[in-house]
Parts: sequence; structure tokens; C-alpha cells
Amino acid sequence: MLATIRVAIIRCAGRFKDTEAILADDQQLLDELRSWAAQNNGETLLPTGKNLRNLNPIVQERDGHRTLELAWWGYLINGAPAKFPSINTRSERLAERTGSLPTRAVVPATAWFEMQKPSRQWFQFDTRALELFAMAAVTQPGRADDGASFTCYSIIMRPTIGALSAVHDRVPLLIPPTFLTDWLTSEAPPREVVETAVAESERILHDVTAEAVAKRP
Repeated sequence: MLATIRVAIIRCAGRFKDTEAILADDQQLLDELRSWAAQNNGETLLPTGKNLRNLNPIVQERDGHRTLELAWWGYLINGAPAKFPSINTRSERLAERTGSLPTRAVVPATAWFEMQKPSRQWFQFDTRALELFAMAAVTQPGRADDGASFTCYSIIMRPTIGALSAVHDRVPLLIPPTFLTDWLTSEAPPREVVETAVAESERILHDVTAEAVAKRP
């Protein structure tokens, strides 16, 4: 039986540098993200709840321009959070999709956290190569029970590589700066887009380290 991947907790702070950021070529987006991070006060991003509607920043491509939008982490189905696990989507499942891919996005983050089992030890994942990650995501529209509309997203998880597998068997699909436009806009078949993204992500994953932390931030 396959384990359900439930944990993909993220931190997004305002400490990143322009020259090392995934959005380094878009000063306006960086400024908007810094403004949001200052208001967020360094809090860890969590899946959006039915009562506490913590919306998180995602970047999409709309009409040839990248935009920053606050979105609902997880899917809304019939006015309520999905009863099936929807905060993460496996890359393999996405590659097998028939037809076109859903609308794609990236989730900006400076680190992420996973719990190692069965020890229940939390680890922080980050890298010095990039101050700001771009985690691949897919989106779909959703509506809450009060009629409010949201963009909902699911972070794509791929198999872990190397030493990171000692902590967890999945990691976010990280999109390098050189592949960002292709990820957001490519009209190639799903398998081609996803498998290329997985291959490109390994250039970042080789620099990722995992460090044990006393508790989840």
C-alpha cells in the first residue's frame, strides 16, 4: 500500500536576494512577494483551512505576464475542502494524464519541512544555491460554501534522490529559473512537460540539504 503524502509545510520569508531569487528578472513580483512576507511575519505556510482561510502566494502566467496571487492550498469540492488528499499531487500521476495539463503555477518558498517516520523527527530542507525556491503546482478554480471564489492549488511531489531519501520518499518538484517559463506556458504533452521538469529539478535537488530541527516551525 502506498503512503499518502500529507506533509509539505513551507516557509516563505522576505530575506531573499534579487540575484539569487527564482524571480530575479521580475522586480515587481519580488517587491509584491516581500510585501506579503512582511505582513505574514515569517509564519510557516500551512494548507488552507475551512475556518482559518490562510491564503498563500503563487505565481502564474496570465496574458504573457507573470502575476502573484493569493490562493487556497488544497482543492475545494462542492463548497468544502476536498475529502481526498489534495494538497499534493504525484508527478508520476500528472505525467499519465490524458489531454492537456491543468493550469500551472509555482509556489515561492525559502524552505520546506518534512517529518521523518517512524521517529517523528522534523527536518528543514533548503539550499544555499537559491535563496528562493519555485515549487511546481497545478491549479483549479474553487468556490467556498459562502460563495467566495478562489484559485486552488496542489504542490507537485516527485521521488526523492540521494541522501534526502533517508528523511522522506518525496520532495517538491523544484523548478529552476531556466525552466520557469516552459513550466508555466508549455503546450507540450503532459508526460513531456512533467518528465522534463523532473529532470531539470535534479540540478537543484543535488544542492538541497536536510537538517533536523527541534520542532516544526
